[in-house]
Amino acid sequence: MSSRPRRAVRRALTAILPVAALLALAACGSGATPAADSTQAGAPGSPGLTAARAALAKYSERPATISVTEPVGKAIPQGKKIDFILCGVQSCKDLAGFFTEAAEELGWQVKQIATQGTPESVQAAYEQAVRDKPDAVVASGFPRAVYAKQLAQLKAAGIPVIQSNADDVTGEGVSLLKNGPKDVGVQGEMLASWVVSNSGAKADTVYFDLPAYTILKPVKDSFATKYKEWCDGCALDNVDVPITAVGKDMPDRVVSYLRSHPKVTHVVFSLGLLNVGVPAALKTAGITGKRIVVNVGDAQNYQYIEGGLTDGAMALNSHETAWLQADALARHFTGGTMAVDQKAALPNMLVTKDNLPSADGDFPIVEDYEKQFKALWGLS
Repeated sequence: MSSRPRRAVRRALTAILPVAALLALAACGSGATPAADSTQAGAPGSPGLTAARAALAKYSERPATISVTEPVGKAIPQGKKIDFILCGVQSCKDLAGFFTEAAEELGWQVKQIATQGTPESVQAAYEQAVRDKPDAVVASGFPRAVYAKQLAQLKAAGIPVIQSNADDVTGEGVSLLKNGPKDVGVQGEMLASWVVSNSGAKADTVYFDLPAYTILKPVKDSFATKYKEWCDGCALDNVDVPITAVGKDMPDRVVSYLRSHPKVTHVVFSLGLLNVGVPAALKTAGITGKRIVVNVGDAQNYQYIEGGLTDGAMALNSHETAWLQADALARHFTGGTMAVDQKAALPNMLVTKDNLPSADGDFPIVEDYEKQFKALWGLS
């Protein structure tokens, strides 16, 4: 590869790292100031506040069912071989583990191919998949610019590639994409519904974002739109954070901002990892009374919520995503299409201390999702 294409690939990967990889950068934080009481009365009769509270009530409910309801309707062939390309961090390995559990139910074999998240290692993993000639390839997070050559080869061989958590589109070799740009916008609406409801439509909010990760832009845009719609006259400031701050001086940045903006009441992070270490830093700085909500919760933030150190989080749907990917392949292997899965909405949930299912790590949003998928597959 010439130096110019190599640099282009590096830029593509740097611009669109997987959310799962970002989660892995978070270091453990401890010793923090408690979050403020999440109940704050607002002016009754405000149409925006009424709408925000209605949305929050909807998003706070734990979904009971998966959105795919159409049975596969045919015997699903066993013995299929799937290559699952890892992104180099534990979160992607967890996703692969969930997918492997589904595959085992269907009698398939899953080969996990490790990467370090670098363009060279990702390309090498896809080259391995090309040589393996599996029945399908599953991956998460990488834009097609990184593996375009190998994607074309897999397409030519009739091998479907399914992706999740990537700023991409379906087609030209990518048969299925979940948690893409069209899917994640609702996350911003969820966060806005909590902020407006919690503040009684009287919030002064700062939104910390990682603009380098373009998959998060729809979240930021949706938050701003709904916040302004529901919280007329409420202040909103956006602070862009460089990737170099992650796992390093992010807590100091938040403390510095809040010291210079004492009227801010609510702090929103576009990714939960940006909040890691922040509660402890606020306590050390003597800053209290700030409400915090994060997008894409993780074990650390769920522990914060359980301990009253952070108020809320948008919970990600890793379990359901992995099993939906298996469902899509089941339909493909029986001669059907993946359209029902591409159209299906993945479950979402806004968790607080009142409705947090578990603080032990990544939890399924739909509690019995496995049973429901297996029913579609004729296994129960």
